[in-house]
Amino acid sequence: MTDRDYMHKALQLALKAKGCTSPNPMVGALVVKNNRIIAEGFHRYCGGDHAEIIALREAKAQAKGATLYLTLEPCFHFGRTPPCVDAIIKAGIKHVVIGMKDPNPLTNGRSINKLKKAGVKVTVGVLENELRQANEVFIKYISSRLPFVVAKCAQTLDGKIATANGRSKWITSGRTRDFARNLRNDFDAILVGINTVLKDDPRLNAPHKAIKKIILDQRLRIKENAKLLKGVNPANCFIATTAKADRKKLKRFEHKGMNIIVCPTKNGLINLRWLLRALARKEIASILIEGGAHVIGSALKGDLVDKMHIYIAPKILGSQKALSSIDGLKADNINQSLKLKDVFFQKIGEDFFLQGYVHRHR
Repeated sequence: MTDRDYMHKALQLALKAKGCTSPNPMVGALVVKNNRIIAEGFHRYCGGDHAEIIALREAKAQAKGATLYLTLEPCFHFGRTPPCVDAIIKAGIKHVVIGMKDPNPLTNGRSINKLKKAGVKVTVGVLENELRQANEVFIKYISSRLPFVVAKCAQTLDGKIATANGRSKWITSGRTRDFARNLRNDFDAILVGINTVLKDDPRLNAPHKAIKKIILDQRLRIKENAKLLKGVNPANCFIATTAKADRKKLKRFEHKGMNIIVCPTKNGLINLRWLLRALARKEIASILIEGGAHVIGSALKGDLVDKMHIYIAPKILGSQKALSSIDGLKADNINQSLKLKDVFFQKIGEDFFLQGYVHRHR
C-alpha cells in the first residue's frame, strides 16, 4: 500500500465521526509497521481523546519505530486535552505522514517543526485536497471565526417554493424530505426566520442528534408553545432578536434557559454577520439555513453563505406571483447573478439534489 492508500483509510476512519466532533475537526490515525496496520483511531467527539492518542494506546510498545498516518497535523497546544505532538515523540514513532497542516493558529506548522527537531521524519500534504474538503467546516470556523453556512431550499423547476396563496406542501417527495432531514445531522445548528416558524410551525429536529435551533425574530413574535421549543433542551434554542423585543417575554424565555441574543440591526434587519460571529463564540461551527426566501437572500447578499443545497422537484407552477426560493438579490444584468462552482447533482427518486459552493468575487 502507498502513503495515499493508508491516508485514504485514515480519512474513512475520520468520517465515522461526521457531525459529532464540532467545533473540533474530524481526524483519523493509523499506526503502520512492516507494511501492516497495527493500530487505528479516530476522534469521536469534542473533549474526547484525539485520533493519534487512541491509535498509540492500541499500538502500545509496537509504536516504537513505526509510521503514523494522520489526517491532520497533531495539536501543539494545551486545550481540552494535552498536546498530541509530545505523545507521538514519547512513543518513539519514526515517521509521521500528515495529510494537511492544522489551520489553527495555535498549531499551524509548530508540531511539524517540533517533530523534525526531535528527529522524526515528517511527510506533509498526502491527500490534502480531499482532507481539506472533509474538514471544510473546521477550516472556515478556525480561520475566520465564522460558522460554515449552508443555505437549503426545496423548489420547483421554475424556482418556486409555494403557490401565490402560500401553499407549499409538498413540493418534493417524502423520500427527498427524509434525505434532507438526515443531512441535518452534519450541522451544529439550523437557522430559520420567524415567518417560517409562524407559518409552518416546524419542529426542526435532526434524526440522530440534539441539533441547536436559531430563530431570527426581531420583535420576539415566536409563540411560547411553538413546536420547535417542545421536548428539547432549552439551552439548544437560540432566539436572535433586537431592542424592539418585549422585555417581559424576553425575560420569560431567558428564565426557561433559552439563549436570547439581542442583536444590532443593519438596514432595518438583524445584522447577520454580527450574529454569526456571536454564535461562533458559542462554538457553533456550522449552520444550515432552512428558510425563508428573505433570510436566504439576506445571507447571500451579505456574503455569508458558503454552500447551497437545492432540492428540485420536476414540477412547474408557472406563476409570477408564486413565491420564489430566494428573494432580496438584485442583479441589473445576467453577468451580475450569483454563481455556484463545483456543482454536484444527485437524483433522489423523481427529484434532484444540487449542491454547489457560492462563487465569491475577490
